Amino acid sequence: MTDGQFAQTESTAPQTVLPMAGAAVALLDAQGMVVGWTLAAERLVGYSAANVVGCSAAVLLAVPDDWASVLPSRSTDVDRWTASAVVRHRDGHRIEVHLWVQSLSGHDGRARWVVSATDRTLLPVWTTGGPKVESLLAAQHRPSPLPVGVVIRDTDLRCTWANDTQGIRDGIPLQQRLGRRLTEAAPGPQAEALEAVMRQVLQSGVPTTNVEFRAFLPTHARHESTFIASFFRLDDAHGRALGVCVVSVDVTDSRRSRERLAILGEASKRIGTTLDVMRTAQELADLTVPLLADFATVDLVEAVPLGEERLTRLGSHGGRIPAFRRAGLASRHQNAPESAFAREESVLVPQASPFTGVLCSGKSHFEPLLDTSPGTWLDRRDAARSQKVREHDIHSLIVVPIHARGAVLGVAMFVRTQDRTPFEEDDLLLAEELVSWAALALDNARRYARERSTALTLQRNLLPHHATGGAAADVAWRYLPADSHRGVGGDWFDVIPLSGARVALVVGDVVGHGINAAATMGQLRTAVRTLADMDVPPDELLSHLDDQVIRLAEADVEPGDPAAATMIATCLYAVYDPVTRRCTVARAGHPPPAIIDPHGSVTFPDLPTGAPLGVGLVPFESVELELSDGSVLALYTDGLIETRDHDIEAGMERLSTALARSGPTLDELCSSVVDTLPSTSSCDDVTLLLAQVHALDSDQVASWEFEPEPSAVSAARSLAVAQMALWGLEHQTAATELIVSELVTNAVVHGSGSVRLRLIRNQGLTCEVHDPGNSSPRQRRPRDTDEHGRGLLLVDQLSRRWGTRYTPDGKLIWAEPQL
Repeated sequence: MTDGQFAQTESTAPQTVLPMAGAAVALLDAQGMVVGWTLAAERLVGYSAANVVGCSAAVLLAVPDDWASVLPSRSTDVDRWTASAVVRHRDGHRIEVHLWVQSLSGHDGRARWVVSATDRTLLPVWTTGGPKVESLLAAQHRPSPLPVGVVIRDTDLRCTWANDTQGIRDGIPLQQRLGRRLTEAAPGPQAEALEAVMRQVLQSGVPTTNVEFRAFLPTHARHESTFIASFFRLDDAHGRALGVCVVSVDVTDSRRSRERLAILGEASKRIGTTLDVMRTAQELADLTVPLLADFATVDLVEAVPLGEERLTRLGSHGGRIPAFRRAGLASRHQNAPESAFAREESVLVPQASPFTGVLCSGKSHFEPLLDTSPGTWLDRRDAARSQKVREHDIHSLIVVPIHARGAVLGVAMFVRTQDRTPFEEDDLLLAEELVSWAALALDNARRYARERSTALTLQRNLLPHHATGGAAADVAWRYLPADSHRGVGGDWFDVIPLSGARVALVVGDVVGHGINAAATMGQLRTAVRTLADMDVPPDELLSHLDDQVIRLAEADVEPGDPAAATMIATCLYAVYDPVTRRCTVARAGHPPPAIIDPHGSVTFPDLPTGAPLGVGLVPFESVELELSDGSVLALYTDGLIETRDHDIEAGMERLSTALARSGPTLDELCSSVVDTLPSTSSCDDVTLLLAQVHALDSDQVASWEFEPEPSAVSAARSLAVAQMALWGLEHQTAATELIVSELVTNAVVHGSGSVRLRLIRNQGLTCEVHDPGNSSPRQRRPRDTDEHGRGLLLVDQLSRRWGTRYTPDGKLIWAEPQL
């Protein structure tokens, strides 16, 4: 820019005058003579009030002849504009400034001009351009008032000059303002506080900026304006206070915008903090009262909290009105007396009302002034709501549909009672933004509720309902699903009766949450039961289960997909034999069991950890433990010992302390252990299985050993018949005698060493025949002409069940006669 060039335009936007707050301000008379000077002006150009007051402002320009372009003649009807100019500093260097010029009116009829100058290098780009002043003056006819008010007050704080904008904006007419102090024109605490600021500026000469105040409007006014004011002291030629210049900017719109942005920011923090539908709806209601409304409700279709299908939009001719439930309720008044329905109650929706209109159209209902005259929907269709409207003076209404992903979840209603200002279009937009945010959170919560409900149902149906350890053990258990954020996990447990009065105890955990984890858990539990029925030893069972997990993971991968299939689970499998009091345990990456002896001492046996299922790297190992009669075996998942704030060691110490408590029953002990969990919700499922083991009395077991000779068969029959009589089971003698005869015969004929017979009497009767051979017997379907092959067929007919299991020194055939 060359010296003397100007760019001048009328200022019509608030942002073009905001630099006024920190600018250099001067007061000029109608001829352009400086009559008032500020400290900020001295700092900008280096001249004190003594140097410039009484002089023409033109001397400050780098080219004084250009002053006519800055301050037009009095014949023009322009009374406000902005301009760019170059001024000369007292030391000679030039400064490009942005000028803001405003005419003032005084009670003496003389005109004044207030000029503000700001260094252009300190301004944003949008304030430094504009058309030539000549083109502006030619085009200007009736300029609209700027949102900046200027008032000049003398040392007694009486108004001497003011512009038209001030009276229009802050509610004090010009004639009421001129010649009076603010406390005289608009008495009240706010005027007194502002005058206190003016006195401070007059005394110190230091400007005060960004002072907020409200418009001086009547109390019944519907709209309230907010201003930001800056105060500058004007000095005369001798440096004495001439008065104070007050510049105020109407920031109502920008304040409302900031408030709305702040509310939306709060929505992102406060709505959707959980995956609970009802809580999310309540969060929406709580946020909007009192920030937006005096009373708010959120009504959801009843299927939504249950995670069921959403409501499709009602047809244009109406349709069946779905059942609604009040999920959110908030009010300025305690207990929300404006509401005709309590939270969680079913809500009646009238057939012809704004609510059904919203459901049909999918668009909001906006009624700034609620029509309560006779014949309206309130009067004809909804007497309960009509009474509440009259009692609480409900005068403004917004109803917004809650829809997400093309379907309606419910409706949100916002009303005003105490706040006499009706809702405006901006309020409607804000309400719709808040409801849109909440709708996504609600739909996510609904979908999660459906998945969680499905997973819980699946999991609970797959877990045992009436588990029993028979004569071998008393059992108790607890299962707690994970918190709502993580979803249902893949924990499972089982108690499986085995032959010979033994019992298998199993606890496992599929890594992951949700339906997939629950489904995988069900598959693994079925596989464990199948392998357990085959009397597979614990280490072999885990090896087979490991293969099964790997196959399941591979089955989930599309052919040709290079992505590696991963499915991980942990498991602990234990078999307890009440005859020998021995427990065989193997684990696959699972926490070790805890053993509580009859004296209350708790130990965690040192067992090979094993790799988790699905890794397939190392073989599993079994360890045999001898348990005292009455000992308690505790199996659990990591959710019981691992929390967000504590490591596993601390959790195991807590578990040990809880298990050491003596006195309570097994079920009470189970509850007390679970109660030691931290009060905060768990991030994983919690499963605990307690088994108090028992040993069979010596008179419940009878065993014999025979040489592999034909005479062993008759001897075994005789001994078995005698034992049956001793136990009082004479009525079962015939069937038991035949089963013993056939099993011992097979062992003598097909075996290769001594034969052992054992009878076990507990809740039933078990016959076991052991020989050193490793060939597996097969049941055949003999033809009518066959002389052999009917032995196992006869055993099958006489037994409730029978089977084979292998031991380190041979095999064992067992059968349970029908009682």
